[in-house]
Amino acid sequence: MSEPRLLPVPDGLAGERLDVALTRLLGLSRSRSADLIASGAVLVDGAPGAKSDRLLPGSLLTVDLREPEEAAPAAPEPVPGMRVLLDDDDVVVVDKPVGVAAHPSPGWTGPTVVGGLAAAGFRISTSGAAERQGIVHRLDVGTSGVMVIAKSERAYTSLKRQFKERSVDKLYHAVVQGHCDPLSGTIDAPIDRHPQHDYRWAVVSSGKSSVTHYDTLEAFPHASLLEIHLETGRTHQIRVHMSALHHPCVGDLTYGADPVLAKRVGLTRQWLHAVRLCFDHPASGERICLQSAYPEDLQTALDRLRAGV
Repeated sequence: MSEPRLLPVPDGLAGERLDVALTRLLGLSRSRSADLIASGAVLVDGAPGAKSDRLLPGSLLTVDLREPEEAAPAAPEPVPGMRVLLDDDDVVVVDKPVGVAAHPSPGWTGPTVVGGLAAAGFRISTSGAAERQGIVHRLDVGTSGVMVIAKSERAYTSLKRQFKERSVDKLYHAVVQGHCDPLSGTIDAPIDRHPQHDYRWAVVSSGKSSVTHYDTLEAFPHASLLEIHLETGRTHQIRVHMSALHHPCVGDLTYGADPVLAKRVGLTRQWLHAVRLCFDHPASGERICLQSAYPEDLQTALDRLRAGV
């Protein structure tokens, strides 16, 4: 079980409420941050904090994300804003909102795709670990967009194979800081756990092969809109690779984004969205492609960048 995390308050978060800062630093939901603070799991310079406390630059946050071993999984709960894009006997494809995890996990008490589908009466595959039945791939809590879940055993087997063989087409849009040089390219750099920070991932020579293809769609004074194809599917892959190029996703404070720019465009999470997912249907073999429009917070930030904010 990991030790409590020590997080210095960056200058860009000076004056922010504690719950807002925690959400932006760790990518947690606002309710999860508030729960941690209320439980006494967050210390500010060694003293328990209140969610409305305003932070000073250089203060040290101590955050204990550890959960009791006997903690029971959260009961299924509806997920407001989660739209179903396709539903048949084998698969259900959803448009996942921000702030929702793919499945339950230690330290996460917020909503999940699995719980939301269960609450809505969907039957999903019993393959996989008990808490992640039907899950064949994931999107980060702070990433929105298209996600497919297996409802049948044959779908689970087929989709897992397709992801392993890299025949699934995963298309993302990301707004990153600065301008990539070259404007289009491929990042081939292995990824593993960060050697010092267990909540982050990093380019590490001994990590797993990770390949990201990107094209610049639009450039702004301080940022660029990219179209990104993932050849592999590592945890935080796009966020890690873009950060390694010194072009982190706008709003992604965990991976070095500028908090001042994030605040100017109104973002409290990384600008990253899964816009399209294509796979072969497990029953018919037909190629299925489903898309998701930008959610309101990402569209607003993009509009502000286009306006020269």
